[in-house]
Amino acid sequence: MRVLVIIPARGGSKGVPQKNIKLLGGKPLIAHAIECALGSKKASKIVVSTDDDAIALAANQYPIEVVKRPSELAEDDSNVVTAVTYTYDYLKEDFDIIVLLQPTAPLRTSADLDAVIDLLEKNKNADGVISVVPMDDVHPARMYDLNETQHLVPLIENGETLRRQDLKPVYYRNGCFYAVRTKAFYEQQSFMVAHKLAFVMNPNWLINIDNQRDFQLATLLYEDWKNETTHHGI
Repeated sequence: MRVLVIIPARGGSKGVPQKNIKLLGGKPLIAHAIECALGSKKASKIVVSTDDDAIALAANQYPIEVVKRPSELAEDDSNVVTAVTYTYDYLKEDFDIIVLLQPTAPLRTSADLDAVIDLLEKNKNADGVISVVPMDDVHPARMYDLNETQHLVPLIENGETLRRQDLKPVYYRNGCFYAVRTKAFYEQQSFMVAHKLAFVMNPNWLINIDNQRDFQLATLLYEDWKNETTHHGI
């Protein structure tokens, strides 16, 4: 199957200025996504979609394609679906699967990417695969609504007194991988297609960089993550 990997990286980040070219582990954030894709055995084409010249320059250091998108597709409220649709149509090529690699979730490996693609290839009735991590401390049983008198109303009835080990596992999208069949993506105009499978990842490396605090946490986690993946030959 032909697999298109798209890395969306706009220039106008407010939470972390110039986020996508800010250094993590000595290299621009976007480089981690590009290197993940380049290490894949299943990616047919790798494209960075950006509106920003500095990001394009960083991406062009690698043997991939850069597609410049219009600024109106790179605003704070722009939908990534429109950016991906623009990029796909621009290429004028056919692909069976589209994989979205967001630079903001850098702690993932090429082996993970291939496993995601393999999962979708082997499950013909699934239209997508989303990476997730199991959650225990941050769990709906520990969450509440506030009523009009500011009283706490548990989201899960009878759940707040359960021990952590007694809670039914829930899963959180970690932002690392969104893979979708091209046909389903265009029909549903979404990466969150109706029939999707989970690719479960290690919650120890959960990080999605939206603000300065996230970047600091990523910096702290990165070396340990790198050492673990290197040690296990991933």
